[in-house]
Formats: sequence, C-alpha cells, structure tokens
Amino acid sequence: MTTVLHVNVESLAASLDRAARVMEALEQGKKIKQQEGISFASVASMLSLFTPKRWELIAVLRSSEAMNVKALAALLNRNYKNVHTDVSALIEWGILKRNDKNLVYVPYSELLFDVQLPEKKAA
Repeated sequence: MTTVLHVNVESLAASLDRAARVMEALEQGKKIKQQEGISFASVASMLSLFTPKRWELIAVLRSSEAMNVKALAALLNRNYKNVHTDVSALIEWGILKRNDKNLVYVPYSELLFDVQLPEKKAA
C-alpha cells in the first residue's frame, strides 16, 4: 500500500475553508477520502523544516532500514547532536516516526507538495 503525506502551503483562511468543506460533506453523509497531511502558512516556513540536510536524512532513511540516531549520524557522516535535532523536528511534524524498538524510519512512500503561487497582479 502506498502511503502518501500531503504537504501544503496555504493561508489560514484557505485551510479553514477546506476544513469547513470536509465537515459539511461529512454532515451530509458523504464519504471523504482520508489523507494524511501537514500545512504551512508560507513557503519560507516549509523550507525551514525541509532543509537540504534533512532531505538527505529522509533519503537515507527511505533507502535503509529503521535505525537509531547514532547509526544515522554515522551513515550521514554528521554530528550526532545535529542529526538528533533534525530527527526530533521531523518527528514533531510527523515526517519520521519511531518503531517499537525506538528506531527512526520514514513511514511514507511519497511526499506530495502543493504550493500555490501568489495571485498575479493585473498588467
């Protein structure tokens, strides 16, 4: 089964509007396709989480088995404290998870990004 995490950049108003539409559909008894996702208010805040070093960390974990932070730091040839900080941030946002042996892994096969461009001003 493919597990996808949807990552959005949208305004608070757009996020609330989407939530209202889902709630309205549920109240009408409609089935809603469940999806996992996180939203950011700006591209800058999204990029502060998804730094190049964290992308590398995610890629290594995707191509490896679950592992502890010490082994991950060694594999990445990075300082343990910095890798621990990155892992903690990615766990906090739900990008990484820990299994029952306390090893970290990426639970998703895909991360889909949806970033809308600002409104175009009239020429």
